[in-house]
Amino acid sequence: MTTPDPKQDNQPVWTFRGYQLKASEFTTAMVHFFRAEVQRANVWRQRLDTTTNWAVVTTGAALSFAFTQSQAGHIVILLDVLLVTVFLIMEARRYRYYELWASRVRLMETDFFAAMLVPPFHPSPDWAETLAENLLMPHFPISVWEALGRRLRRNYLWIYAIVGLSWLANLWLIPTPVTTSPEFIERAALGSLSGGVVIALVVTFFALLLFFAIATITLHKATGEVLPFFEHEQTVLNDDEKATGANAWFRPRARREQLLTLIITSYPQQVSTEILQDMRRGATVLSGKGAFTGQEKSVLLVALTVTEINQLKALIARVDPEAFVIVSPAQNVFGRGFVPLDEKQK
Repeated sequence: MTTPDPKQDNQPVWTFRGYQLKASEFTTAMVHFFRAEVQRANVWRQRLDTTTNWAVVTTGAALSFAFTQSQAGHIVILLDVLLVTVFLIMEARRYRYYELWASRVRLMETDFFAAMLVPPFHPSPDWAETLAENLLMPHFPISVWEALGRRLRRNYLWIYAIVGLSWLANLWLIPTPVTTSPEFIERAALGSLSGGVVIALVVTFFALLLFFAIATITLHKATGEVLPFFEHEQTVLNDDEKATGANAWFRPRARREQLLTLIITSYPQQVSTEILQDMRRGATVLSGKGAFTGQEKSVLLVALTVTEINQLKALIARVDPEAFVIVSPAQNVFGRGFVPLDEKQK
């Protein structure tokens, strides 16, 4: 049995922005964070079920009332259609919040915990930045259209189908079974709207629902569902990506936002040294001259990601509070620490 080296145990394995964590401390923090995100995802998942239950209960009550009334039964069913639509919109909004938490859970499952099961422990190079960006600037991982389409296909199409068939049955049977088509159409009248117009509007509404459900099938950004994405999205991975899970099936292919920073300072050496040591980023020193003052200045060119801007600001303010900083978006940044020039290289 090998005796562990106490010096090695005391060495920090995660040194970043002033924090120094041991392996056990970092893993403990990630476990607690994972449990919190799972809890939040479960809460919003339960809220989805609550909205569906509202729609089911409302539909049941409306149909029970409609088939006991001889006059206003079909009107009650049409009002229930409006209520079910409101519940669908509410559930789609809740589903987007659920996907926000579920996407974080999946990111930790695929790029942290799964990597721990395949020695050596080697998470994806950009998973921490991706997770940090999601925490600093949360955004919904799926669109409103995908959320509406998915909830419509999973639950609400069946509810709409029952309501639609019940509406037709109510027109046909209440108060007595109809014997002719004109009589059936006349029963669908709603106030000043003739029966033909009402039937046309209802048929158009249900046709649009069916079209929308089919049109949104191709939207595949949801992470909280078990879906056969591999049949539709084949990705060629190199050996390093296969080992680390760099391209999890649910993760967007786009890289995190990349920025180009111009720093005009009187202390280029000190600022560049801080950037190199604290941020592990490179800097290029350019010569500049103020157009108004004619004073010689140095300009540092630094490529960063969006999650590093606050650290850069604090670093520059500490060294040169009079510095002038320009941050602009970069279409692409290629090289070490960003997108590899050769996608096959590790």
